[in-house]
Amino acid sequence: MAQPVVSLQHLQKRFGHFQALKDVTLTVNAGEVFGFIGPNGAGKSTTIRTLLGILKKSGGEATIFGKDVWQDAVWIHKRLAYVPGDVYLWPNLSGGEVIDFLLKLNGQRHSAATDALIQDFALDVTKKCRTYSKGNRQKVALIAAFSTAADLYIFDEPTSGLDPLMEAVFQKHVRALKTAGKSVLLSSHILSEVERMCDRIGIIRAGEVIETGSLADMRHLSRTQIKVTTSQDPSAIQQLAAVHGFTQTGSQISFAVDSEQLNTVLTALTPLGIQQLQSTPPTLEDLFLRYYHQQEAQS
Repeated sequence: MAQPVVSLQHLQKRFGHFQALKDVTLTVNAGEVFGFIGPNGAGKSTTIRTLLGILKKSGGEATIFGKDVWQDAVWIHKRLAYVPGDVYLWPNLSGGEVIDFLLKLNGQRHSAATDALIQDFALDVTKKCRTYSKGNRQKVALIAAFSTAADLYIFDEPTSGLDPLMEAVFQKHVRALKTAGKSVLLSSHILSEVERMCDRIGIIRAGEVIETGSLADMRHLSRTQIKVTTSQDPSAIQQLAAVHGFTQTGSQISFAVDSEQLNTVLTALTPLGIQQLQSTPPTLEDLFLRYYHQQEAQS
């Protein structure tokens, strides 16, 4: 089996008496887009800064390309590109000058791909960075990152400040990286963004990764929305343990059902004479909110 591009095993990070990371275990494989999700303060950025060698871990193991992220940071950085969630630029340089400077720092050059990215992100590179909005500062960093020939791309809340059109441009270029066999670690609290792009997902809560897997693997943690019309009175369905949020208007009922119990509920509905049925599978947002609150209730 091929070695993971990123490997975190029981990673810990303490700041004095405060333990920001308690147990972070995850892997990112070659050619994979891995979504790292959790609310603000859960430990996403601390994990990424530890991966980048900005912070030194307090315990556990952290490697990229099989190398220790602290001891071999310089070697690792030659093969990765990174965009933080809040980009600060040199105020007296133009956007174009900063893009070229960032590329040069990583041994890269301005190319036709860079020009295409500038056009895609609709950035006026002649303006001074001090005049840029937060969204335009993000565009500068994203253009430089996507222009870089790296093996691993790390994005920490990269679309913060971008409008929906630019978010779609970002997603297009991430998919192009995946097609090219590159690895991507994407930290985000925009669940729809993660759902559209990621092969696997890791959920972090209070410094611990509480679940990892593909969205398909994790569907069982959420509920399917059902709307059904029957020829007979369907009110008895609300007595089933797997049924939640039951509402009824005449012969039409709406409810959520635990996905693993879907077959049981459909079996109970069949004798009632199903006339119309609409099923909406759980979204990543449904999954995340249910699972996150479930873990909070158990703690």
